[in-house]
Formats: sequence, structure tokens, C-alpha cells
Amino acid sequence: MCAASGAASAINDGTSSGVPVHVGIIMDGNRRWARARGLPAALGHKAGADAVRRTVEAAAKSGIGWLTLFAFSSENWQRSEEEVRDLTGLLRFYLRHEIAALHRNKVRLRVIGDRNRFGPETVAAIREAEALTAGNTGLNLTVALSYGSRAEIVTATRTLAQEIAAGRLAPDAVDEEMLERCLSTHGMPDPDLIIRTSGEQRLSNFLLWQAAYAELWFTETLWPDFGAAQLAEAVACYARRERRYGAG
Repeated sequence: MCAASGAASAINDGTSSGVPVHVGIIMDGNRRWARARGLPAALGHKAGADAVRRTVEAAAKSGIGWLTLFAFSSENWQRSEEEVRDLTGLLRFYLRHEIAALHRNKVRLRVIGDRNRFGPETVAAIREAEALTAGNTGLNLTVALSYGSRAEIVTATRTLAQEIAAGRLAPDAVDEEMLERCLSTHGMPDPDLIIRTSGEQRLSNFLLWQAAYAELWFTETLWPDFGAAQLAEAVACYARRERRYGAG
């Protein structure tokens, strides 16, 4: 059965200062950034990892409590074998060399998605990083790896269906809160603000259930060029918006 009911709420109003509680970012544009400079895609991804460092630091300083980064989608496995190898190698490097800094700054790391597809070495590195930072009380950093929101919802639905088939759950008892408890983001507040870089204006299978009431902000900036200034611009735009939740 799914996790017990926790602190996650369906709707977040953000803080009184106008800073969103939870920001999700679709990090897009690494390959285009590299192409524009005549560089291999691997160097674009390396520059993207540097942008992650800047953005995590900026989010923590701005008072954002939760930051979720879409780092590797379930569709990204369709890329060339060389690029996937470069991406996974960079992921392992980041986990092993950046985790000490995250821990020092009291960042708590959590990974969602099908981590097992990355192999035992990467899975072990993820597990160690999560364990090391589990007690931290600063920024909650969630990284979505081999993640797809539709698959997440299907898995949650299948779990509930199995409970119904086994006679442990009545169909009429299923509600939104129960399904939410079966998602990989259980215990996290829903995102208040979703940012996408590189000019694309779609969610691309990222937090579809969770982003039902999120504000969306799109920028032409490619991910490797993203940093504190762009995050501040997105947060300022969010603070100016009136969130009605269908109330008129």
C-alpha cells in the first residue's frame, strides 16, 4: 500500500514574502548551447551541471524551501549511446564531488524516478548521497532522473488497483489524496512555480499531477546560462501574479 498521509498539501500559497515554497525547473538547452559554440554535447551537459550549482545556491539564499530539477527524463534514454554514457558519467561525478558541498550547506538531496536503469554504481552513489543528507534542514533538493510523470501516475494507479483487487480497499474510498500518497513526490509540497529554459513552452511529462495549480514561467535562456539573475526574475514574476485557484 502507499505511504501514510503526510504533510504535503494539494495547494501552496507560497510565503508571505512572495517567494514560492516549491520551484520546479525543466533544465533545457544544454545541447543547443554546445552546438552554438561548436562544442560536443558532453561539454554542454558539463556547463549545465555548473548551472545546477549556481541555481541551488541561489534558491537556498532566496528562501525557496523546495527545488525540483528535471535532470533526465524517461525519454532521454532514446538519445545516442555516447550521450547517455556522458550524462550518466557526469551524474556520478556530480554525486561524488558535489555532495560534500551540498551537505555542508545543509541541503537535503532526494532522487525520484527509475534510478535502477542507471546501473548499480550510480544507484549506490545516489543512495549514499541521500543517506548523508537525510537529516539536513536547509533546501530540499529533488532531482528527477529517468522520470516520467505519466508512468508515475500509472504506477500509483496500479498500486491502488492491486489493493482493490485484494479486497483491502473499496473502490469508492479512492480519492485524490490517496492517489497522491502513491506518487514518488509524496511528502513534498506541490510546486508553486515551474520554470522551463531554452524557449520551449511545455511541461514535457514533468510533475503533471503535482503542477495542477503551478504558475508557469518560460525563458529563452539556455540552461547553461541560467543562474541567480534568471531565478530572481522568475520569482519576481511569480510574486506579481494573483493565484485564484479557479475562484474567479
